[in-house]
Amino acid sequence: MSIESNLKYVNDRIAKAAIKSGRDANDIQLVAVTKTIDIQTILTSIDLGIYNIGENRVQELQGKYQNIDRDINWHFIGRLQSNKVKDIADKVALIHSLDRLSLAKEINKRGRIIDRQVPVLVQVNISKEATKAGVYEEDIIRFLDNIGSFKFLKVEGIMTMAPHVLDVEKTRPYFARMQKLFQSLSDQNYPNVDMNYLSMGMTNDFEVAIEEGANMVRIGRAIYDRPKTQRR
Repeated sequence: MSIESNLKYVNDRIAKAAIKSGRDANDIQLVAVTKTIDIQTILTSIDLGIYNIGENRVQELQGKYQNIDRDINWHFIGRLQSNKVKDIADKVALIHSLDRLSLAKEINKRGRIIDRQVPVLVQVNISKEATKAGVYEEDIIRFLDNIGSFKFLKVEGIMTMAPHVLDVEKTRPYFARMQKLFQSLSDQNYPNVDMNYLSMGMTNDFEVAIEEGANMVRIGRAIYDRPKTQRR
């Protein structure tokens, strides 16, 4: 299948999930995950309407950023080491993986150096899996309080990755809890925090995530290599 066909199929599924949840598909932002995808293929997807590009690795993002001269938004979606913040702080529209205070301090420091408020999402480990990073649900209020004085860091929302399971319906309770947390945080007034994005859902579970309130999804395989199994 071509990228054009895959992208149309993904957008149709996003639209159906949005309608099912009583929302407009235009309110759902698609971040195309381009890990290991070559530059020409990325350019093709940009020509087809992709304007949010997500990378997992700092070095790969740097190389593609330097070679793709298009008006797009770069997202860093992988685990970020503090010593790598300096390499992407001036390049990304959004860092999806703020998961610890030391990283917040470094992002704020780099933001001050480049005189830019760096946008981030706080990663929440909603399932408390040992293999996943993220702030625990019950700790996020204290975490936001701790970073409230960081004027060069801007929290734009929260992100999570649900457990990878064969039955995607089993992810629904985790996404529902994230939506409840997102709404609770939206009702508060934390310094340097605007709850604009609830980022959750990937190729295997993005429809359930949208049905439960996600307004940003991160999709790679379904765009660049149609998965063998598809949720009807």
